[in-house]
Amino acid sequence: MKIAARILRNFIFKAINILLCLALIVVGANPASADVYVKAFLEGADFSGRSLQGYQFNESDLRDSSFVNADAQGVSFFAANMKESNLTGANLSNSTLDNARLDKANLTNVVLEGAFAYGTSFNNVIIDGADFTDVDLRPPVRKKLCQLAKGQNPKTKRLTRETLECE
Repeated sequence: MKIAARILRNFIFKAINILLCLALIVVGANPASADVYVKAFLEGADFSGRSLQGYQFNESDLRDSSFVNADAQGVSFFAANMKESNLTGANLSNSTLDNARLDKANLTNVVLEGAFAYGTSFNNVIIDGADFTDVDLRPPVRKKLCQLAKGQNPKTKRLTRETLECE
């Protein structure tokens, strides 16, 4: 009888420990400040000046949205439609912009350092003072951006042409 009671007590103790560990994992893995927008309609939304770290805007419609001076480091904009959006002064370091459409977007003084933008569309963009340091771009896109590149980023003090590795 004593052995059965000891086994039952150990089982209950282990079960409680497992439940506590799972509760800590669930609480720690779900940050309260981050939002996830997948295929969301956010045309004209204003995220200016906000801290958006941990957010996801995958495949969302962000046409004509404003991210002026937003802290969007590490944010995922995978396949987002960001046509005619204003990203002036935003920090998009280490963000995922692959397959996003940034056509006619204003990227003045934006910091894109380390962003992944290999399949991103950059037609008719404004990139004065933008910092493209270590951004993964297709060679034809890089060449097209070099034709537009001018200015110096006020935060990083880097020249746009140099960050794009223009010749």
